[in-house]
Amino acid sequence: MSDDEQVGAERRRRWRLVLGGAAEEPLGKADGRDGAMDAAMAALYDAGDTDDRPAKRSAGLGSSAPKVARWLGDIREYFPGTVVQVMQADAIERLDLTRLLLEPEMLAAVEPDVHLVGTLLSLNRVMPDAARETARQVVRTVVEELERRIAQPTRTAVTGALNRAARISRPRHADIDWDRTIRANLKHYQPEHRTVIPERLVGYGRRGTAVQRDVVLCVDQSGSMAASVVFAGVFAAVLASMRSLRTSLVVFDTAVVDLTDQLADPVEVLFGTQLGGGTDINRAIAYSQQLITRPRDSIFVLISDLYEGGVREEMLRRVAEMTAAGVQVVVLLALSDEGAPAYDHENAAALAALGVPAFACTPDAFPDLMAAAIERRDLRAFAERLTAP
Repeated sequence: MSDDEQVGAERRRRWRLVLGGAAEEPLGKADGRDGAMDAAMAALYDAGDTDDRPAKRSAGLGSSAPKVARWLGDIREYFPGTVVQVMQADAIERLDLTRLLLEPEMLAAVEPDVHLVGTLLSLNRVMPDAARETARQVVRTVVEELERRIAQPTRTAVTGALNRAARISRPRHADIDWDRTIRANLKHYQPEHRTVIPERLVGYGRRGTAVQRDVVLCVDQSGSMAASVVFAGVFAAVLASMRSLRTSLVVFDTAVVDLTDQLADPVEVLFGTQLGGGTDINRAIAYSQQLITRPRDSIFVLISDLYEGGVREEMLRRVAEMTAAGVQVVVLLALSDEGAPAYDHENAAALAALGVPAFACTPDAFPDLMAAAIERRDLRAFAERLTAP
């Protein structure tokens, strides 16, 4: 077979897998490994066909946990992990498999990811005891992977920002940073004396183990915020592990729950949330204000799509009060890798008018955002960089 013929055969093969059984007559039957891949996709994507004729390749997944567990094993064998995660999410949405997720056999077969954790947390209150421990293992697997991804960048960014923020221009002798002092005064070098005459000393304040910043994370746990809740819970646990920060975590729907005392274990934090329900941002901010005792040394991070079910005018007034008192207020429409979220544009515009931009942030950018907030940099410029095409 010539090179052109091989290229053509491969193109037909790929199109056959994309188009499914409807393309069997012109493009041929999928055999062997291709046939198994074809059947796995058909079980999911042909199940919702509305064509007059039934799907040829599969009878679908039905409502059998063993059958679904075998299918989950098949797709993990035939497709890369990123594709598996997409197919799992599609199966839960298209085939309403949330009930089957409560069965240990199926939970043991899934590919753990953030979206699956969000689904499990939404089922937390109805989960039978037989599935609960398996669900915790799934959640812990994802949490540990997220911690490996974000912990060190977060600690590095925050520690560096705290050090820079603590720099002083009139340090005591023991606190002088001589490297920075020399670089800052090189223009004052005296050739005849072969030395630098420092006009400005650069140093750091005495940091020790004192708490330098108070951080309050206030997280909307309505159903649309599932991925953000997962990432926020892990970030809160990482920040809480730093002695230079005093970190609080508040989650809310129409009620407010303070999970600060559980931050030593992010899995417990996540199982303390309750995804779904309404939203009362004003009530959550009112509670959070009580936690802020040092406004100029405090960072308040609201993570919400801003669809307010409470008193909007009071919400905006409280944000204005915090900024006027010196609190560094950060509003994130999402903390996830999911891209631009749906959000209340009117409330976002009202916050921007108060000098508080509302924007989505990826987990990888969050450490730098915290550093910018600690140093009291202009967050509008930070938001513009994140949203630039």
